[in-house]
Amino acid sequence: MAVRARRLLSALAVFVVALAGGAFTAAATPAAVNYVALGDSYSSGVGAKDYGDSGNCMRSANAYPQLWANSHDVASFKFVACSGAVTSDVISQASAVDSSTTLITVSVGGNDAGFADVMTDCTLSSDSGCVARVEEAKEFARTTLPGRLDNVYSTLKSRAPNAQIVVLGYPRFYKIGGSCSVGLSDTKREAINSGADTLAEVTAERAAAHGVTFVDMRPFFEGHEICADGERWLHSLTWPVVESYHPTANGQRYGYLAALESITG
Repeated sequence: MAVRARRLLSALAVFVVALAGGAFTAAATPAAVNYVALGDSYSSGVGAKDYGDSGNCMRSANAYPQLWANSHDVASFKFVACSGAVTSDVISQASAVDSSTTLITVSVGGNDAGFADVMTDCTLSSDSGCVARVEEAKEFARTTLPGRLDNVYSTLKSRAPNAQIVVLGYPRFYKIGGSCSVGLSDTKREAINSGADTLAEVTAERAAAHGVTFVDMRPFFEGHEICADGERWLHSLTWPVVESYHPTANGQRYGYLAALESITG
């Protein structure tokens, strides 16, 4: 009986150890995160101050890529987004991307569509002039921009086939019927917002075609646009002028960073 009991206890011990081994296997070491941030002024952080020594690229310490890298365990971080970048510039920026890259973020397309010129024209022209200029930009976004975005996304996928690619869009700029008593008319504001809508639709479509993630920024900035009653996360016309119509530091943190973390955690 004693021998039989010892054998039974030994068998139970082996069984328990086997179960424990299955239940308590050490978690695999997380894969190293090699993050590359590409794009235009919305990714470089124009409007968020603290630009350091990045020159005309105006990379802010308060921009969402830097904030994300600061708050996550990254093995490497390359911040090459630059103010004024168009799609061809982002393809050049993609030299920072390689097969070891695991995360890429990018915002691009607004400058290709002439965003800065649209805002200048709408500030200086009549309602009809503004609407006409926005319609020109929307036509460009529908007909020419898709091919340019295709080039960007295909380049990134080719250079970093294993990376998660997150494309962040642009917010609407104005709260219609909000608290602004001066400035652009509601007709102009509605036209500009419609341009942002078209840009979001085109970008989302091309991103989906390439199997990359698009994040629509319009919901994240809702209630925080120019003329909103709450805290505004976008600059109106301001000084320096280059910061006009760009996210504030809080827009980067609570808008763009929150949007990125909704995808990456």
